Amino acid sequence: MTRSLNDPWVLGGHRVPNRLVLAPLAGIGNWFVRLQARRHGAGLAFSEMVSSFGLKYGDRRTLSEFLRIHPEEHPVPIQLFGHDPEVMREGAAIAAEHGADLIDINMGCPVRKVVKTGAGASLLDEPERAVALARAAGEGSGLPVTVKLRSGLRPGERTGIELARRLAAEAGVAAISLHPRHASQQHTGEPDYTLAAELVDRIEIPVLLSGGLSSDERALAAYERTGAAAVMLARGSLGNPWRFQRLLGLRDGEPTRAEVIDELRWVVDRAEEHLGTERAGRYLRKFYPWYAVTLGLRKRAAEPLVTAPTTAHARAFLDRLSSAGAPALAA
Repeated sequence: MTRSLNDPWVLGGHRVPNRLVLAPLAGIGNWFVRLQARRHGAGLAFSEMVSSFGLKYGDRRTLSEFLRIHPEEHPVPIQLFGHDPEVMREGAAIAAEHGADLIDINMGCPVRKVVKTGAGASLLDEPERAVALARAAGEGSGLPVTVKLRSGLRPGERTGIELARRLAAEAGVAAISLHPRHASQQHTGEPDYTLAAELVDRIEIPVLLSGGLSSDERALAAYERTGAAAVMLARGSLGNPWRFQRLLGLRDGEPTRAEVIDELRWVVDRAEEHLGTERAGRYLRKFYPWYAVTLGLRKRAAEPLVTAPTTAHARAFLDRLSSAGAPALAA
């Protein structure tokens, strides 16, 4: 049978309407980014990375911002990171109390400040601890647990493939998300999709594919090549959530200028709702360049947006752009 990204499937007892997923995006994947992806067709959207220690010790920001869930985004997987199984047990329980439907554990983050604590990709070299963390998360939360992995820490390593097998057999995880680059590559170089296809063949549970899916064509080709249960869009969807719609056959082509402007206004409104006006102005500075690219703005034309000091300045720019003629896009 022909595989389709539109096919529904089941993850941890939850029906997912299609095979497109928003990947966990550290520092980005809050509730409104997840909700946006769902509005545009994503079947599931993972949270940004949340500290299990922050949850255990009641950090106010961790609890009020990172665990905020919108009623319309369920089922939602909350991604946790950490190195201590008992802390993970407590953190997962707190995430469940706040409305998580699944717990995802990050065992692939290559960022030094995470790895040096014994969390993230460092767990690829500590399979016993990794299995204990996954088991503790499930016991603490009572929820299905998934794990996101890299293929290894260093070039040529396959430790992630073996760890995935153990997590499925010994910890009973519901799915594995695999980014088939080694951690030392960060986000550069070509992912090894052959490894991903091998993992799909070796384990019974669903494998979600991440990494290098920066265009519609690459996402479709990797889905077919690997046999993965789903593909996870990450940076390729930032500023362009219409990619979900295109991959599902719900639209053709890029969005119009009016669509992008309306969407960015929605993002600004939600950021203010989430963070307050002043913090939203600072937070959104990393969002504006993504939308400038989708708008087709050249560097000089985009400058008032990407450097907007406040949300009011950003809205004023969007108002001007809305009323300007097409040549303004190329200015």
